[in-house]
Parts: sequence; C-alpha cells; structure tokens
Amino acid sequence: MIATVTLNPSLDRTVTVEGLLVDETNRWTSLRRDPGGKGINVSRVVHELGGETVAYGFIGGTDGDELMYLLKRQGVPFDFTPIKEDIRSNFIITDLKTRRQTRIDAPGPHVSAGELESLIDKVTHIEPRPDFLVFAGSVPPGVPDDIYRRLISEVKRQGINTVLDSDERWLKEGIKAQPYLIKPNVHEAEELLETELKDDAAIIEAAKTLMGQGIKVAAISRGKDGLIVATRQKAVKAVPPEVKIRSTVGAGDSAVAGLVLKLSQGHGIDEACRWATAAGTAATLTPGTELCRRADVERLLPQVKVEEL
Repeated sequence: MIATVTLNPSLDRTVTVEGLLVDETNRWTSLRRDPGGKGINVSRVVHELGGETVAYGFIGGTDGDELMYLLKRQGVPFDFTPIKEDIRSNFIITDLKTRRQTRIDAPGPHVSAGELESLIDKVTHIEPRPDFLVFAGSVPPGVPDDIYRRLISEVKRQGINTVLDSDERWLKEGIKAQPYLIKPNVHEAEELLETELKDDAAIIEAAKTLMGQGIKVAAISRGKDGLIVATRQKAVKAVPPEVKIRSTVGAGDSAVAGLVLKLSQGHGIDEACRWATAAGTAATLTPGTELCRRADVERLLPQVKVEEL
C-alpha cells in the first residue's frame, strides 16, 4: 500500500478562456474543481492505476469539505487531520488561444502546534503499515521547515520506505533524513546542489551526489524529455513519445505515482521508469488538474523508450 502525506492540500479551480485579456472582462468557457496538493495527486493516480492508497494531511473549511467530497466520488481513501482554518484555493487559468497557463497559488492556512502534533501522531502510527509513504508538496504557515526531516526520520524506524517530492528549503531539510527516494525536477536539483545541469552526464552526476547523501533512488524529471533515475546499481533514462500537451499540471505527481507503484509491486527500475514516464505524459493529455487516465497510460507504455546509461 502507498500512503501519501499532503501538508498543504488545495481545492484547485481551473477555468478556460478564449484569449486572456488584461484589464478587460473575460468570460470563461469551462470550469472544473479538483482535489489538489502533490501527495493527494499521487494518491489519485495510484488509485487510478489500480493500486491501494490512503491520503493523509490537513483539512479544513468549506473547500476542505468539497475536497473530501470529490475524493469520495473518485473512490480515493483518506484519513485527514482537521484544522480550524480553511485549506487553500489555487486557480489555474488556461488560455485556449495561446495554449498558455497561469497559476495562482495560495500560501495555505496557518496550522497550530496542536494540529501539527495531531498529524505527526497519526502519520507515525499508521496501521496497517504502508510499503511506501510519500511526503509531497509545500508546507503551510506555522509548520517548521524541517517537518519532512522529522517525519521521515520517525517513519523510517518502522521500516517504511519514504519518498520526498518537494522543493526549496523543505527539500533541503528533508533529504537530511535520507529518504529512500526523491524526485526533484532539473530546476529543483540545480537549486539544491547549486550547480547547472546542462546534459545527461551532469544529471547523472547530480543523482550520484544525492545518493552519496544516503538516498537510495534519485529520480530527476526533465519535463517533456522524460526522466533520469539512478540507483546504486544503474542509471536509466526514459523518454516519452511526442504528444499534444493540454496541461502540465500534475504531470510530475503522476510520474511519482507510477514510479512508486511499480517499485512497490517488485518491478525493476526499468519498468518503474517506463510507468512513471507514461503516467506523467498521460497527465499532459488531460485538461486542468484532471491528471492521467489509466487507458492513456497503458496506450503510451509501449511508446516509452528506456535505456541504461
């Protein structure tokens, strides 16, 4: 089972317009709402691909009620920790004419010390114990920057494989606890290691550097160019087929879900990378924050090129 933790969940609202005009009235052509937050997205994709999952995290307010309603409707199990303040709302504006997206993300609610301790107690005493526990996304106000480091250290003692997919100070602090797997994109890896990753060789070297810090699997995503994943035994590059992109929102989360799901099922890194790349690519075929569809993932799998580096 793959559990996820989303400390800063959101209700994502996606609107489409035919040519976004600044300082003018714009009329949207469609509107959709989706559960948001990186960990929640991973759980949604694991469920879509037939895996077992539970989503943990904070929840609060009317937007939180709607998020839970949407997850129930999708059949995604969850066990959230309630907070007094409302969860955040994110807005994605898609211009159908230019095919460009504008994201407006909120910082999130303030979380009290008591609310944080309630979540920590729940996450560090998960029953039944999951095979993988994915910590993903940003951290809301009131939560210390080293929260991922603390949580990963605690659950590792129970023999749970931990995954970290975050950025900035939360990633920098979190990797000090030596999670089993991390998945920064190229830009995040460059910021973390304070170096430019111009080609495959530089990315592989970066992955080796990360493994030198105690990481078992370092996956660095490269957007439409796929991803490079390194373990202590080998390095693999997976390249997706060219597709017509509708939205890139959630592509990285879908890739994490595909990667971790296949590793949890005992597949090798090559097959896990194939599924990760297919899932991430399939997510770009859907509008807004809809994420990937299983039929698209399965259709794309044979078209993903995987090679050992």
